Amino acid sequence: MTYRPCLPLVPYLRRHMSNTQTGTTSTPSGKTKNSVAEARNRAMRERFLRVDHAGEVGADRIYAGQMAVLGSSSVGHLIKDMWEGEKEHRKKFDELLPKYQTRPTAMLPIWNVAGYLLGAGKRTVNFWPNYRLPMHIIQTRILWNPGTALFGPKMAMACTAAVETVIADHYNNQIRQLMADPEANGELLAVIKKFRDDEMHHHDLAVANEAEKAPMYQAVSQAIQFGCRGAIWISERI
Repeated sequence: MTYRPCLPLVPYLRRHMSNTQTGTTSTPSGKTKNSVAEARNRAMRERFLRVDHAGEVGADRIYAGQMAVLGSSSVGHLIKDMWEGEKEHRKKFDELLPKYQTRPTAMLPIWNVAGYLLGAGKRTVNFWPNYRLPMHIIQTRILWNPGTALFGPKMAMACTAAVETVIADHYNNQIRQLMADPEANGELLAVIKKFRDDEMHHHDLAVANEAEKAPMYQAVSQAIQFGCRGAIWISERI
């Protein structure tokens, strides 16, 4: 039997080793793709969709709570308009989750309740708009009752400004990461950019309606922002 070296194997091995070093794999059809990068990109989109959907559900419930308390107040029409915007955001992410085969966060039932409580709380005070309580009572009620709308329109606007500050920053961080591959992430980029602009507009409206004049504004704002960042961290992972 005559030995015949398998020469075609040499260029194949060279191509294979080159593809491995660059992180790519060759398919039978001859097309080359970076499977590792694609998997990471897909995981990133799923993580973003999961947390963004959770955030919009929470925002929807916050405005629902505020409307329950302040719907007939001087800022009722403003809250209603912002709430309609959040409903559209939530609806869009409801559509994108199945499209990208992404599950919602397991924390969704908790954020549903927590959002409403942050917006409205337990309505134990019916005379708040017509009665000025001493500051030590205001502080006690803020600590024991999470509902911001119970403390009047300014506090509700302070809540909105704090939440929208965190969400706008969160969306900006996502946009920077998605821009690494704008072609593959085009749809999600367009959605998040639009929603980021909407959230910034809500923030500006809240500030224009005396959010910063709410009692203990800085303390309340920082507490709400801390809670929002914690919810984001959890929703990305669970």
